[in-house]
Amino acid sequence: MQVLIADEYGFCFGVERAVEMVEEALQEGDTVRTLGPLIHNDQEMARLATHGVSMINAPVQIQRGQTAVIRAHGVTPQIEAELREKASKVVDATCPFVTKVQKLASRAAAQDRHVVIVGNPEHPEMIGVFGYAPEHSFIVSNAEEVAKLPRLKNPLVVSQTTIKLQNLYDVAEAVKANADGEVQVINTICSATRDRQDAARALAGEVDAFYVIGGRHSSNSRKLLAVCKEQCEKSFLIETEDEINAEDLCGAARVGLTAGASTPNWLIEKVGMRLEEIGEQLAVGN
Repeated sequence: MQVLIADEYGFCFGVERAVEMVEEALQEGDTVRTLGPLIHNDQEMARLATHGVSMINAPVQIQRGQTAVIRAHGVTPQIEAELREKASKVVDATCPFVTKVQKLASRAAAQDRHVVIVGNPEHPEMIGVFGYAPEHSFIVSNAEEVAKLPRLKNPLVVSQTTIKLQNLYDVAEAVKANADGEVQVINTICSATRDRQDAARALAGEVDAFYVIGGRHSSNSRKLLAVCKEQCEKSFLIETEDEINAEDLCGAARVGLTAGASTPNWLIEKVGMRLEEIGEQLAVGN
């Protein structure tokens, strides 16, 4: 059984940057506390915890003498202000791609324009972006929800950094039919997300089974799974190598592998090794 890895996979720039910023704070001797999980990967968060990183759920839980870390998904300006008031130091690990969306929303609101943000309203990234233009913004998951919005004034359309590009296009067209004035559409989907989806799609059509390594609460990992399933029905989202069912690989000559943007290399290597082991066991059994 041959194991093939997609051309693009694993940690994106923003996630790698966030982890490095936390590790630098640890090296400086800081007591590090992240507001919510730094990234959407339980296994990497558990590894950081062994080095002394702990998590808080609200700014009120931070204390003087501690370093507060803003997660890669970002937070609202109000939350950031609370952290800076209470913590001795704040490390802003917001992904630069997310920061761009925040700034675009804030600028449009200052111009008294509406902002339509395409994404999951419950995702922490979307909650943070909305906080930069709360009086002017609407979050929609799809084009159908645009019909429920009031008439939009010179709207700006941006998106969560991890959604499918087609969803952004569909919403943009719906917004144009419900807007007064100029409609500005800016593609704010992270290039890493697009690259991983394109690479997974290309490989999925050439294999008998496909594994996506990532957290079940990770938006970009779930999107990767959806992309793979379009080309390979036997596609699975797993968090660790222990979730691989050898029976799913019976008769599989080629197996594809990719990983979400929050999945560390050490975890990808463990899954790859497990797939190789299963391949050898199946070969012996035959």
